[in-house]
Amino acid sequence: MSRFDSQRIILTGGAGGMGKLLAKSLSERGARLVLVDINQEALDAVCDEINATGGQAHGIVADLSTREGCDAVVSGAIKANGGIDTLINLAGLMSFRAFEDEPPEHLETLIRVNLIAPMMLTREVLPHLLAEESGHIVNVGSIFGSIAFAYFASYSASKFGLRGFSEALRRELADTGVEVTFIAPRAVRTPINTGPIMRMNEATGTNMDDPEDVVRRIVAAIEGRRKDVYLGWPESLFVRINAILPRIVDKALAAQNRIARRFAKGEE
Repeated sequence: MSRFDSQRIILTGGAGGMGKLLAKSLSERGARLVLVDINQEALDAVCDEINATGGQAHGIVADLSTREGCDAVVSGAIKANGGIDTLINLAGLMSFRAFEDEPPEHLETLIRVNLIAPMMLTREVLPHLLAEESGHIVNVGSIFGSIAFAYFASYSASKFGLRGFSEALRRELADTGVEVTFIAPRAVRTPINTGPIMRMNEATGTNMDDPEDVVRRIVAAIEGRRKDVYLGWPESLFVRINAILPRIVDKALAAQNRIARRFAKGEE
């Protein structure tokens, strides 16, 4: 029997490039899904496809940058499935630009979606998991949450925060049956990585993974109850080096930063 059989799972960003692949993979393993996304049409399409193949998926349209949107998710999930076993915080926004060019409204929305929403959703879900003395919080972050990259200042900050939240929460819940997993992919070939990011990655030789491979490893990490998972080599090595000797990483990234600036400023 699959670890996911009959598991009641909330998945945010469930209609995105990686989200829909993850939703289908979890459904194939028997999970009962509540998918959350702001895109009604895309969300309906994913749910219809899963339900048509014998799975169970309920969609909730929500703006996770708002308190009202976060509140609607948990109440809607309980109504749909009668309870919650796992929360997967996958939804996220990207920003690639010089920080002086970052629009204040986009900065605020990005922090709300990437960091505050996972924290708010976790806060609302936790009482239900603790009452059952079991459950799983899965936060999908980024390598950028351990290595801060130039021209991704806002995005890196949000993912650093998500990593710190995951670590603190795991320690807080150590004596309960609730587990916390933090998964940090490197760059993925999905629509969140816009044209300038793709061209910059090509110019710098940055490694990028196919979403199917990342989803497979996310599923394996959840199934194996892993605590922290960093995807990609040598990026996972640089995570360790950056934690101990960040100035070495400063020097290693200097040439890449100069190339990235051209694309971030639209000068390519």
